[in-house]
Amino acid sequence: MFKNLVTDVFFDLDHTLWDFEKNSALTFQKIFSENSVSVGLNDFLKVYVPINFEFWKWYREGKITKGELRFQRLKITFDTLGYSISNETINVLSDQYIAHLPSYNHLIPNTIEVLDYLKPKYKLHIITNGFQEIQQRKLQGSNIYNYFGHIINSEMAGVKKPDPIIFRLALDRAKVLPQNSLMIGDSLEADILGAKSVGLHTLHFNANNEPMHEFCEMIHDLSEIKYYL
Repeated sequence: MFKNLVTDVFFDLDHTLWDFEKNSALTFQKIFSENSVSVGLNDFLKVYVPINFEFWKWYREGKITKGELRFQRLKITFDTLGYSISNETINVLSDQYIAHLPSYNHLIPNTIEVLDYLKPKYKLHIITNGFQEIQQRKLQGSNIYNYFGHIINSEMAGVKKPDPIIFRLALDRAKVLPQNSLMIGDSLEADILGAKSVGLHTLHFNANNEPMHEFCEMIHDLSEIKYYL
């Protein structure tokens, strides 16, 4: 397939290597306790997770700002749950969430095993839509920062995946051609279709139980990367 062509492997970060859902849940547990927010964590997450997913989609598409994303995803979740909470408290929670999220550093199973396998053979990089101020803290806190040569984020690029510009910037920084590059990520829209639009090989880590598709090979465990590289 592409094994003999690829020299550089680009990874998404959240939901692909860094266990966003687990770390996010632990963060909410902490800030709810500290601010006496008496909503059940499981009840909250059941409503919040799909709302957050949708808001990130709108943010990628440039329909909302970072500030709107951070506030409205919480506001709408609390409103949906019928939990009375002031806008001031929501702003406090929003700020504390961003501050504390990178302090939890659970990784997707087999992340270190796969990075150790790939590092001697390929140049590894990150392309992320996450906010610049916390993505580096996530990488350093989870002890995977040193695996990567270049870390490209959407604020640096001025656009978000799947915009071709961020992928072209990544290729330019890494000084590699698209036909020698592989993108691995969990989002069909942002990672796979975005990377394919500029000619990268792609491998879909299906962390979100998305339906099968014909765009590229799909894996359900990071250890399966070894079969392709």
